Amino acid sequence: MKKQEYHHGNLKAKLLEIAFEFLSQNSTEKLTLKVLADATNTSRSAIYRHFNSKDDLIEHMILEGFDKFDSAILNVFDNKEIPIVQRFFEGSKAYIDFAIENPNLFRLLFGKKYAHIREEHYTIGENCNGFNALQQTIEEAQELGIAKKSDSLTQAIVIWSSLHGLATLIIDGFGDIENSYEHLHKELFQTLLVGL
Repeated sequence: MKKQEYHHGNLKAKLLEIAFEFLSQNSTEKLTLKVLADATNTSRSAIYRHFNSKDDLIEHMILEGFDKFDSAILNVFDNKEIPIVQRFFEGSKAYIDFAIENPNLFRLLFGKKYAHIREEHYTIGENCNGFNALQQTIEEAQELGIAKKSDSLTQAIVIWSSLHGLATLIIDGFGDIENSYEHLHKELFQTLLVGL
């Protein structure tokens, strides 16, 4: 990674940018405050003025990472001009595409290692914007008579867990399913649609 010098006024934003760039090529375990200091030609004491520990850095990355994730999902689910079944299809594909394009970030956001940090900020059914958008779309489908009347939270968890399972199998290289993931997504979608 090329070393650069930054003015302190924008150092924190640049440090996060570099951390996400590093994560796109490396695991979270390899990310350290020293990596950021070296990349910016900045002392570690300057880094500590913005992030007092790796966990503090990870917390900021989780918050910004979920903003990135939610944007990818919400752009589909919140677009009422798209027919509802198509929103389900495109929204579920956006979930899988995000995982494929950002595998290490996806693991950071949903993995167990930093669950204690994630759970300080996000609770299913309360402040998970992407999940809430899925649940609200299910409720809209129920009102339209497209989905059966049932507990929308349970339905959303079933759909989410199915998508998450496929996304995880793809990014963790199970078999050769990455090469046929679009077909598998269509089959999964049809199965979920019948269930709804």
